[in-house]
Order: sequence, then C-alpha cells, then structure tokens
Amino acid sequence: MKTTENKKITDYDMQQLIGQVLRYGVLLSGIVAIIGGILYLFQKGSGMPDYVHFSGEPAGYTSLTGIIKGLASGSSTEVIQLGVVILIATPIIRIIFSLISFVLEKDKLYVLITAIVLFIILFSMFGGLSI
Repeated sequence: MKTTENKKITDYDMQQLIGQVLRYGVLLSGIVAIIGGILYLFQKGSGMPDYVHFSGEPAGYTSLTGIIKGLASGSSTEVIQLGVVILIATPIIRIIFSLISFVLEKDKLYVLITAIVLFIILFSMFGGLSI
C-alpha cells in the first residue's frame, strides 16, 4: 500500500535555503570579482597609474545597463562591478525569501514588516531623487 505524503516546507528548511542563498551569493560575487581582477591585470596591469589627476568613472560604468553593455564588450572593470552588484543583490534576495517564508507561515505581522523593509530598500535603490 502506497501512501503519498504532502511535503511541507518547514521553517528549518526555509532557514537552510536562506543560509545557502547568502553563502552562495557571497561566494559567487567573490569569484566574479576575482575573475574581473585577473582580467583587469591582463588588460590594464602594465601601465603606470596617474596619481596626479583624478578622473572619475563615466556614468555608463556606474549603471546596471552600463555594466551589462561593458560585459558584452569584455571590459574587466564591468566584471568587477558585476561582482559588486551580485554582492549587493544577495541580502535583497534573502529578504525576498524571508517574505515568502512568512507568507507560507501566514504570519501577517512579519509579512508586513518584511514587505516594508523590501519596499524601502527597492525604493531607495531605484526611486531615488535625481537632481
């Protein structure tokens, strides 16, 4: 006689998943940044730095679309910046997983608090004031 069990995701399972997201996100961002650093040394490591004049990065290098365009052209600085973007995205993904966990547990208070935190973070990233 076969019995079918409905597998429910427990709180422990969700905590393990969130821990793995954090662990692998940091590991992936570190690997991407190291690969970008090695590429940077091959592309621009032979020149002498100019410490007299400061020149900041153009706007294309500091936006997500600029990073993606730079990755398509094989730029090493964009690979490093992609590692930083992955590192920044890791705790945001953790918050999203926590929100899903609280929804599954039907804990309305923590759903509300986590949704507010996620909204504040996303608003501050994407809805900032432009002067």
